[in-house]
Amino acid sequence: MKISFDRMEWAGSVGDLGTLLPLAFGMIMINGLSPTGVFLTVGLMYIVAGSYFRVPIAVQPMKVVSAYGIAMALSPGVITASGMLLAAFLLFLGATGLVTIVARVVPRAVIRGVQMATGVLLLTKGASLIAGTNAFQVVRGAVEPFLAVQSIGPVPMSIVTGVCFGAATLFLLNNRKYPAGLVVVVCGAVVGACLGAWRELTSVAVGIHLPGVLPFGMPTGMDFTYALLALVAPQIPMTMGNAVIANRDLSFEYFGNESRRVTDRALCISMGAANVFGSLVGGMPVCHGAGGLAAHYAFGARTSGSNWIIGGLFVALAVFLGTDSVNVLHLLPMGVLGVLLFFSGSQLALTLQDVESRSDLFVVVIMLGITLAANLAWAFGVGICLAYLLRKGKISI
Repeated sequence: MKISFDRMEWAGSVGDLGTLLPLAFGMIMINGLSPTGVFLTVGLMYIVAGSYFRVPIAVQPMKVVSAYGIAMALSPGVITASGMLLAAFLLFLGATGLVTIVARVVPRAVIRGVQMATGVLLLTKGASLIAGTNAFQVVRGAVEPFLAVQSIGPVPMSIVTGVCFGAATLFLLNNRKYPAGLVVVVCGAVVGACLGAWRELTSVAVGIHLPGVLPFGMPTGMDFTYALLALVAPQIPMTMGNAVIANRDLSFEYFGNESRRVTDRALCISMGAANVFGSLVGGMPVCHGAGGLAAHYAFGARTSGSNWIIGGLFVALAVFLGTDSVNVLHLLPMGVLGVLLFFSGSQLALTLQDVESRSDLFVVVIMLGITLAANLAWAFGVGICLAYLLRKGKISI
């Protein structure tokens, strides 16, 4: 596929910031991870993965690890241990080819269930950022933690920015001259600066910053044990369902034969290698989420040029600004990130439209309910069992 760097690729490149930035902010500020390590891992993974797969590919925080880690304020040692364990598991599955066997037994209805559930989760997370009820906003005690203005009259500023930029996104969603993603991010940063976020830039110093090796030291045995039971065990089925199987399926749906390199084995090896690097430099566990791919595609990404753009930006932030890199990203209001997340979730949920049979739709709905009540890992397991029971005629709908 020909690589393009036009305005649509620029717009698509920033489409997944709504997922990435809130979780990255949380893991840096609450878990104490290295901003240099976090953003360098993300940037290099975007570039290397885009270069190999030759189609747009997403880079996202692993949801179970990041969400639980932030909620429990886990130490950097536990987060690093989880990254190492996940890297070993993914490399083993990819190198041995066992992931192909796993993928072969997953029915298509379950893949659609994973995509639908992930899409709805992104929609709800986007709405919570706009409403000001996201966990990060609650912890910081403000709907817009980095702005000087928190409301206009009785209306929270996150709702004001969310509604305004949401309307702009709807109006520009298919506009190639003024791509929605690019307009929303650039104008959002300008609005954020005008509303007080410019103060975040006063302490920024440009230089050359390289990450340290194991900046928090080698994780202890207790770190590995806790990480395995609390983070890795529930993350694995979610990664298999969303970042491998559903992602590969969605990439083929979007790009056809151009995505022939996006195989289950290649995705596992890519994520495993990235998490080896991330663990060594104090970064966060990362994956190739289907929701991220939907976000990039929704806002215009059609070639791996979008990966080079966003990857280059993150590498530049990490290398030239180091720990100050996070301050630049604070220019984007939470309401704007919520809009990006909301529209990427709707794009992913629309993959449901090719589900025609009543039994397959039942599987998708059950998986959505379990995801909202518990988590996607449980939904993935139940969905596989339910799909096979329906296929064998053990139950009927």
